[in-house]
Amino acid sequence: MTTSPTPDSRFVTLLTEQIGHEFDAHMQYVAIAVWCDSHDLPQLASHYYRQSLEERNHAMMIVQYMLDRDLDVSFPRAAEVRSDFTNVREPIALALAQERQVTEQIEAIFQAARAENDVLGEQFMLWFLKEQVEEVAAATTLLTVAERASENLFDLENFVARETIGDAGGSTDAPEAAGGAL
Repeated sequence: MTTSPTPDSRFVTLLTEQIGHEFDAHMQYVAIAVWCDSHDLPQLASHYYRQSLEERNHAMMIVQYMLDRDLDVSFPRAAEVRSDFTNVREPIALALAQERQVTEQIEAIFQAARAENDVLGEQFMLWFLKEQVEEVAAATTLLTVAERASENLFDLENFVARETIGDAGGSTDAPEAAGGAL
């Protein structure tokens, strides 16, 4: 028998925190995209602008889920955003580190739902777990290509233009986002 989460459940607490983490990732990706734009890397900039929207949508998916389950929704304080990079490798490495951190956060939320016998919460988090596998893999590939390209940013830009990195088309089984996905 599934139980409904209580407002003081670890699952609800972590889910609420994740809204903030997703919005933080959104803003960090905007900062990375702007840095790429300012360094005449339009393909990378476009990639990270798309990533920023994806993270915003993730936050709004969680909001919609909480609304659907009649849970209170609150928004944690925003974290500091980094925008001072010295080379193209730094923002790409930061993006990978961010995706790895989000993976750990999503795993913890899933485990909290399981510990509280919240099968609906577990089911909701399964999509995010799958998404994180794709995100970490894509970010790892991009960092590897950037390191191989070294100072030849044309090769990096050509790779980004030529290859589909991550889920460019959006997932058909993604949860609904409050207000609609952008």
